[in-house]
Amino acid sequence: MSFDDISVLLLWTAIAIYTLGFLAFTVDLARRSELAIKAQDAKTQARTLVAAGGGQTIEDIRAEEAAAKVALEAAPSQRGRYLFARLGVVLTTIAFLFHVGADVTRGIAAGRVPWSNNYEFALTGTMLVVMVFLTVLVKYDLRFLGAFINGLIVVLLGGAALAYYVEVVPLSDPLKSVWLVIHVFVASLASAFYALAFALSVVQLLQSRRERIALAAVGTDAAPRTRLPFLRTLPSAEVLESLAYRFAIIGFVLWTFTLIAGAIWANDAWGRYWGFDTKEVWTFVIWVVYAGYIHARATRGWRGTRSAWLSIVGFTAVLFNFTIVNQFFQGLHSYSGLS
Repeated sequence: MSFDDISVLLLWTAIAIYTLGFLAFTVDLARRSELAIKAQDAKTQARTLVAAGGGQTIEDIRAEEAAAKVALEAAPSQRGRYLFARLGVVLTTIAFLFHVGADVTRGIAAGRVPWSNNYEFALTGTMLVVMVFLTVLVKYDLRFLGAFINGLIVVLLGGAALAYYVEVVPLSDPLKSVWLVIHVFVASLASAFYALAFALSVVQLLQSRRERIALAAVGTDAAPRTRLPFLRTLPSAEVLESLAYRFAIIGFVLWTFTLIAGAIWANDAWGRYWGFDTKEVWTFVIWVVYAGYIHARATRGWRGTRSAWLSIVGFTAVLFNFTIVNQFFQGLHSYSGLS
């Protein structure tokens, strides 16, 4: 077998294990929902027995938020012993190791860094998403994002393997530069932080809706039932938004470097820093979206759902840039690898 054959085998093994991790994290969320429902039923029954009403109080809501925030920032040894969450982390880590193996063997087969076309970029980019996720788990207990992250990786990586796979080919002349190593890697790393901010923003929207329903039900006789009870075990929408904002800032700093490095590379390759090539324009569009998101939240008070939607729009633009733009728009940056 060639190194490229080994890379493909390792890749599909990683996808299979990521899928198992996704299932484990999904079961974990289901178990959290069961625990949340039982806890609420117990509180409702206790209040009924003392004729204090069965509904949820403001104190209950604040207590849940405080407990979830403490759990979020707890040291790994002090976190809730969610069996399937722990299993999901183990499976994701194993899948990540196979993923790294697939990326490294592709690089060995090519004799260069493995990110010169859409397939290789997807291979490396998704690997960095998982790397950032597992690294962040050391500080924050974001295991509740495991199903989202693993599901996203399975879809993106599986789609790339099916739609974008190409044989190893020599680099075109513009790509024979040290900037290929620096510029594309930093762009991939920025995208990984944007992906994590995106996942948090999606959960933030769900949590924000649950909180509105809970506050509206305060003072009534029955506690509100949500379609996703596990949200009661997660941090508040405000905390989720704050985390998403931090990760988006890190991504924005890296993306700013990507934009500057791309201009320097363009000057080396084509004798100009900027030429309104489609790829250049979309890279700048992404920078503007995230700059607007950061500025609006910091100075204009754009918080809550508006902030979350800006984060989601930004990552959608990132995906559009590295898929549709690379594949369907002609220009100097047409490096999808597809004929």
